[in-house]
Amino acid sequence: MFLLKKYLSLAVFLLLLFSCQSEVDEQNNNSQGTITTVSPLTTYLQRVAMVRTVQDNMIDGSSYCTIKLPYTVTVNNEQIAVNAIADYQKVLDNINASNYDDDIVKIDFPVTMVYYNYIEKLIPNQADFDSLIDYWNLYPDLLSKINGLNINYPITINSYNSLNQAASSQLIVSDQAFFNFIKNLNESQYISLKYPITIADYNNQTKTISNNQDFENAIKYAIDYCPENNLVTLDFAATITKGSWEIPYFYDGAVKTSNYSDYTFVFKTDQSVVATKSGVSETGQWESSVQNGVREVQVIFNAGVLSKLNFNWKLFEFNNSQIRLRDINTTTNYLYFQKK
Repeated sequence: MFLLKKYLSLAVFLLLLFSCQSEVDEQNNNSQGTITTVSPLTTYLQRVAMVRTVQDNMIDGSSYCTIKLPYTVTVNNEQIAVNAIADYQKVLDNINASNYDDDIVKIDFPVTMVYYNYIEKLIPNQADFDSLIDYWNLYPDLLSKINGLNINYPITINSYNSLNQAASSQLIVSDQAFFNFIKNLNESQYISLKYPITIADYNNQTKTISNNQDFENAIKYAIDYCPENNLVTLDFAATITKGSWEIPYFYDGAVKTSNYSDYTFVFKTDQSVVATKSGVSETGQWESSVQNGVREVQVIFNAGVLSKLNFNWKLFEFNNSQIRLRDINTTTNYLYFQKK
């Protein structure tokens, strides 16, 4: 009876999973089947669903939180009511009105701060506000919200739990619901998005997403071209050659991160890369160039497990402490570095 229940639950999930996928998608596991809590697309989607926080940076100075509307500020002795998104322009217009004033923005406390993860906190005064912003400034390289991509809800997500063989389907109606759904996933859960899904890009153009690869490519486009995702400009070569790195995620047909868990990588300006494990070092080569507007990165080792990294990687995103690469072929492979 238990086995029958198990197989019936699995059959139901597979029916849910594939009923809305095209024949091509069924043949291409990279385009479409399941994703898990650690899959790159899952983490990107959660960042798409985060609270939008950059619109009031001229007031709060942080991309990890925003002040909940409505509230008032005083800019250059003018009191401004910030009741709607359009009112941020009034603050900017005041700041830009003259080059000869101090442009000091004073918040009328108390206000409620909303963090990128939808947590809210009442801030009673300037001292508590300053402490909060100082806290967020300790983490300048957190991977924050991906702006410039808005999902048109509702969407449907099919899921299967391998522990209890339970299949289910859930309707997601908002960014907050999507964020919390992903946050609450566990390692035994496999999910599949029901396509097509429509989105609006940062130019407010509607696009249809047909599979996981489409979604990931749309996110990559937003990362590259939405101005709100490019507030800081970094040099890739200067970043990768500073400090040492480790591999928190490697996917080559399957997750193979554990093969590299004890390695430390140092990328040098002479294009060599030294991988060290248990006091033993191996030297390879690395190179990077921009081809047709896309940064390519190669890591080249001669043999062994390190040679499995020898793909013609394309840069997905990076900051001072994270470098994320992918290779799109018959399958899509991923290589992540993070600063040690």
